[in-house]
Amino acid sequence: MNRLREMQAAKPARPAQPVSLVRDLVSAIQIAPASKSRGKSPKKGKPPRRASSEFPGGASLFQRVFTRLGCEGRPPRFRAEFYPYASLVLTIRRREDAVYVRFSDLLQRAPRAVLEGAAALLLSRVYRRKAPRSLVAPYLNYARSNRTRGRISRMRRGRVRLVPTGPRGRHFDLEKMFEQLNEKYFSGNLQRPHIGWSTKSWRRQFGCYDPGPNQILLNRRMDHAAVPAVAVEYVLYHEMLHLKHPTRRSGCSLVSHSPEFRAEEKLFSDFVRARGILDHLAR
Repeated sequence: MNRLREMQAAKPARPAQPVSLVRDLVSAIQIAPASKSRGKSPKKGKPPRRASSEFPGGASLFQRVFTRLGCEGRPPRFRAEFYPYASLVLTIRRREDAVYVRFSDLLQRAPRAVLEGAAALLLSRVYRRKAPRSLVAPYLNYARSNRTRGRISRMRRGRVRLVPTGPRGRHFDLEKMFEQLNEKYFSGNLQRPHIGWSTKSWRRQFGCYDPGPNQILLNRRMDHAAVPAVAVEYVLYHEMLHLKHPTRRSGCSLVSHSPEFRAEEKLFSDFVRARGILDHLAR
């Protein structure tokens, strides 16, 4: 563990964060700021920018929701469009007296009540108004439904590119590790997804499973001689459990870590030690 401390010493200290192993990349709602740059050429090595499509009646829909939420001042000029995001994303950006909005094109055929709920979520964030539950419920129910989540996964298979990194790192071979864990804990029943290391170091997570492209990625920061193998094995095992226990809907919520998932997670032979190592790395 001395080499582990040396690796940590090279990083600026920051408050400890809860250990995070997974990003649910098909989460029910993602609200992010839209890019401020317009009309720029894509950077070298990046895929070309996708084309947006018209949002008929989008401006008037946002004006109605703006009034219904009781937002202060005159309604801005709304410019709304559908955009082929890789997930169910809503974005909003204010520029002077105009507001630019993009909805995922998954919502193109959604009922009007769903679109109004999505608009209310965005405007409530920007104008700091509390949106009535009755207004946003249609969107949340639509986004969390099994049907929509299925559409998201199918869409991501075509829009998300597999990370070009392979499973073999400098210190750990994830493919070999997957096969060993599969035999030990899953009786060899799991089909191996694409496995690789992240192209960049992540600050707050150690691994993720994306069911769209069927891909497991581990934080490249863990491919280090100072990180014990048991910690890497545990993170990979955690992501493998997502293959066996997919995210499901429970009432009004989405559950990625069900009681069955958590119980099986603790079957990992060095569970306590591995969690302790990750707690240190998360600081």
